[in-house]
Order: sequence, then C-alpha cells, then structure tokens
Amino acid sequence: MLKDLSPQSFFMGCLTAFVGFASSFAVVLQGLKGVGATDFEAASGLMALSVSMGVCAIVLSLWTKLPVSIAWSTPGAALLATAGVPEGGFPVAVGAFLVCAVLIIIAGLFKPLGKAVAAIPAPIANAMLSGVILGLCFAPFKAIAFDPLFGLPIFAAWAVVAAFKRLYAVPAALLAFVLVMAFGVELPDGAMANWAASLAPPMELVTPAFTLPSLISISLPLFIVTMASQNIPGIAVLKVNHYDPNPGPLFATTGLFSLLSAPFGGHAVNLAAITAAMCSGEDAHPDPKKRYWAAIIGGVGYVILGLLAGAVTAFVSLAPPILIQAVAGLALIGAFSGSALAAFKDAETREAAAVTFLITASGVSFGGISGAFWGLVAGGLMLGLLNFAKAWRG
Repeated sequence: MLKDLSPQSFFMGCLTAFVGFASSFAVVLQGLKGVGATDFEAASGLMALSVSMGVCAIVLSLWTKLPVSIAWSTPGAALLATAGVPEGGFPVAVGAFLVCAVLIIIAGLFKPLGKAVAAIPAPIANAMLSGVILGLCFAPFKAIAFDPLFGLPIFAAWAVVAAFKRLYAVPAALLAFVLVMAFGVELPDGAMANWAASLAPPMELVTPAFTLPSLISISLPLFIVTMASQNIPGIAVLKVNHYDPNPGPLFATTGLFSLLSAPFGGHAVNLAAITAAMCSGEDAHPDPKKRYWAAIIGGVGYVILGLLAGAVTAFVSLAPPILIQAVAGLALIGAFSGSALAAFKDAETREAAAVTFLITASGVSFGGISGAFWGLVAGGLMLGLLNFAKAWRG
C-alpha cells in the first residue's frame, strides 16, 4: 500500500487539507455561534468536525481504495448562521445535530430515504441553499462600510486572486485578514498570552436537549442541504473521474462520524465536492488507482489542523466580528452564484424557486421554525400547483 504513495499525492493531500480548512472554517464558526455556541464551544465543534472528517477520509479511502475526500457541511453551517439561537440554547442545537446524523445514517442504510432526498427538485433545493447563504454574502460589503481600511484589503485580496486562480482566492482573503489583524487591529493587553494558552486542543462535551421546533427548523434543513448540496454532488464528482462507489455505505459512514462529533459541537460531516475533485483528478496522480493517497494525506492534515482549532478560534475572536463574517461571506460567493444559477435557469420552475428563495432569505420564522423549512415547503407547494395547472391546461 505504501508503494502507492507519491510526492504528487502527498502535495495534493496537503493542499486539499489547507484549502478545505482555510476556505470555510470561518463559516463553521459563524454557524455554531449563530445557534448559541460560546467561543470555546465553537472551537470544540470546529476541532470535532476537523478531526472527524480527517479520520473518516482516512478510513473510507483505505477501505475502498478510492480518493474519498470528506468535508464539514459548509452549507449546513451557513444555515445555522441564519437560523437563530433555539429556545434552550446550544444544547438544543446539539440535539438537532444528533438527529441530523441519525437521518444521514438512515439515508445510507435505507435506500428509499436516500432516494427521497435525491428526488427533491434541484431548483427548490438550490433556491433554499442560495437563500440561506445570501445574508452572509452581504458581509464583505458591510465590512467595507464598517471600516474601509479593514474591509477593503480583505475583499481586494479575494477579488485579485480570484481573477487569476479561483481556488486560492479565499486563502488569500484569509491571509489579508491575518495581516489586517496584525497591523490594523489594536489587541488588548495579554491577548497573545491568552492565545498561547489556547494551543491546547479544545474539547467540551455538550449534553444534548431535544425540542420539536429545533428538529424541524435545524435537523431537517441541515439534513437536506448536507445530502443535496454535499453528499450527492460528492458521489457525482467521483463518478465524473471514472470511479463507481457504492453511495449507501459512504453516506452511512459520514453519518456515523457526524454522530461522534455532535456531542462536542460538530454539526455534520459529509462527502466533499470541491476537494474531492482535487483528490480524484489527474493532478493527484497519473494512475487513478493510486489517487486514494491524496485523500488519506488530506485526512491527516485535517486532524492536525483540527487539534489547532482552539488557537484559530482564539485569534479570530480578537477581530471585530464583521471581519470574520466578511471572510465567511467571500467563501460562500461561489456557492451562492452556483446555487442561484441552478435555481433560476429553468423557466418552468422559476416561480417556485423564487418563492423558496425569498422566504428562506427573509429569515422569517413561524412557530419557532426557521424560514429555510417554510421556504422548502412553500416552494414545493408552488411547484405542485404549477405542475397541476400545466396538466389541467392539457
């Protein structure tokens, strides 16, 4: 097995871990804090997710000999950022994470449920995702209005690098954020000493609580966006690169690792799409049978970065919140544009997609249940009405 390891796979694995972590950890922190996590609980969740997805990638890649890259649910984290703190606080959110993990396991083991998720019309699923993401995508421009000297360098770094190499745009924005922090933000006394103390891996076990509103407004939308926006596209990326995995066991395994990370604050891990393309493409190795090592090395990188989550979170907490929100928003612009295009490209489903998008983006909630769920329901009803009218007209 070690004979399959190459310098090319090693480099691509390291790049995968860096891009996967750096491009969206800000979204994860915002999401966990959005449902009531403290800074330490958010750090614990970030660590649990990173370690879980690293170990999961190693296990699945060794087991299948396929380049199975794993990621945290970035769309799920964006959903959490706009969901609001549930009644009962973060323990209720953790209970919802556990239920979501169980649903993912069932989707992997029970084929009808997986097929039901896959049957959700793509325009509706994409409209919900783009509605969820929209609020955070405003943050880079709000940061510029907050303080141009802070916000503009972050946006400019992203824009310039994106024009030449889109893959490195968010890491460039993150570097600009670090430089702004180092040279522009006045740190309080003792900040660096506190940061050094945070190098120990954060770990906080949260006792879950369960409420019906949180299951409907957090668990169900989180499950849907994780399956529709991550797990199913992850399988598609592998197939595009001429691999033919059995989806069920892969889904169930990601659900199991989500279940293990949830008590420590992790919301969900899943099959990756973007980093899967990196690990399964020719850049990882000329021989498709040896590319699985890129995913294994990426998994090792995720574990190492996860153990440093406390230091990452402590550093980020020193900045004005709008700045880290700006980095998170820039990380989601690509996902927003892609999902919005997919939602509205078909004229026959455009009205239903618009209803889903607007209700989700509005942030309204009824009965303690967030707009993401109601947007999905209203969009589905609108689509059904459109189909009925079309059939009635003959």
